[in-house]
Amino acid sequence: MTSLAQLPTPSALVDGALIVERLRSAGRLDRVFIDGEWVVPHGQARSSVIDPSTEEPVAEIALGDANEVAVAVAAARRAFATWSVSSAPSRAALLDRIHALILERAELFAQAISLEMGAAIGFARSTQVPVAAEHIRVARDNLASYPFLTHRGDVAIMREAIGVCGLITPWNWPLYQITAKVGPAMAAGCTVVLKPSELSPLSALLFAEVMHDAGIPPGVFNLVNGNGPEVGAALSSHPDVDMISITGSTRAGVLVAQAAAPTVKRVAQELGGKSPNVILPDADLARAIPPGVAAGFRNVGQSCSAPTRMLVPRERLQEVERIALEAASSFIVGDPRSKNTTHGPVANRAQFNRVQEMIGVGIAEGARLICGGPGRPEGLSRGFYCRPTIFSAVHPEMQIAQEEIFGPVLALIPYDSVDEVVAIANCTVYGLGAHVQGTDLGAARAVAARIRSGQVHINYPAWSPHAPFGGYKRSGNGREYGIEGLEEYLETKAILGFNAQEKK
Repeated sequence: MTSLAQLPTPSALVDGALIVERLRSAGRLDRVFIDGEWVVPHGQARSSVIDPSTEEPVAEIALGDANEVAVAVAAARRAFATWSVSSAPSRAALLDRIHALILERAELFAQAISLEMGAAIGFARSTQVPVAAEHIRVARDNLASYPFLTHRGDVAIMREAIGVCGLITPWNWPLYQITAKVGPAMAAGCTVVLKPSELSPLSALLFAEVMHDAGIPPGVFNLVNGNGPEVGAALSSHPDVDMISITGSTRAGVLVAQAAAPTVKRVAQELGGKSPNVILPDADLARAIPPGVAAGFRNVGQSCSAPTRMLVPRERLQEVERIALEAASSFIVGDPRSKNTTHGPVANRAQFNRVQEMIGVGIAEGARLICGGPGRPEGLSRGFYCRPTIFSAVHPEMQIAQEEIFGPVLALIPYDSVDEVVAIANCTVYGLGAHVQGTDLGAARAVAARIRSGQVHINYPAWSPHAPFGGYKRSGNGREYGIEGLEEYLETKAILGFNAQEKK
């Protein structure tokens, strides 16, 4: 079978259609990757990949089911016996090759992501792909220095790979979420079965090709395309899967946990969010508001940690509105393949309908619409394009302030005191991310400490792949990224008497 590496180089690509042709001619679209081989699923189920900018199908992929899951889990179980005891340097060397291949094929990945979920090509190139590569690099570096054996007096504490891991990833950051799970799982010595979203599978197929070309031992990494009710449920309930890690909606996380419960496997969940951005009374609005608007609309608002609730001092609300409106007016919504586009369409029809519905809810609830609104932007008659929308004078209990919309909709919520703003920040069922802006760093730190969320960003710091990421409350449990992300895939074993002197 032809390898993608033997096909035309990334520099020859002009659009995502050639990516599809590369995958088709290499025989990837009608196969899953199991035990080191590209395998045709036994069933006939197929799924169309829709270009969200045109609403037209651009590819069709084969879907696996419980049969492919069983074969993949068996392969992963066999491979675990040797991979789990392989040396840390050998695993690090493989991760290094994977990292290098992702960077080498960065344009391939960027074009695929832009095609399959509508990311503006500039954003895919500058953010979606580079941060995905960083998760592999950090996993490699953490592996090189991690103490898998420590001593506590007469007790040895061993950290060992948990086993076979089922990894379920979403459509909004398709490569980024794959590497955030696969990197640390493999570094820990686990073997994996990946179920990427069937809505954005092209970058996952390219990633499987990278794994193959990097020399992954058979069974260590397996990919089974499929939907949640079939493949996701089969993975979650399989007795030989030791851990499930899912990034997705809270509803999906609940279903996975329920399916996993009878076999008492570990379940790590990174789920929904409704993150606050607290603008403290002393904040410099010219510096605080434009980046806050950009953060809320990053990836067209399709990020579980997007700060889509901006909490502002009531007496400064009009000034905030003016600056926010000016910031939003700089966005260019359009063809994701254009280098000038800042925001492409949302990723699929269901999400488009959800955004339109919630904009209507905000209007019906009496929130003040200061820009955007229902429908597509002017000049766009097809595609899942949404108008960047900002509501003001939003009450904390409105639906648009409580429910995750997952689109380009920002709510400006006024407050009257610091105690009130902390209460509003915490007044949702979620607790994934948060932001705090202020010139008094001590005051900002104090507010950050009171917010119940897994991450808090003060004054828009640079993203760090070393910062653990995960949720409080219904945003999930467990952590990804950094050392904590590696440790999520490890068991703890205590050996008493390990250091005792040998009896004569």
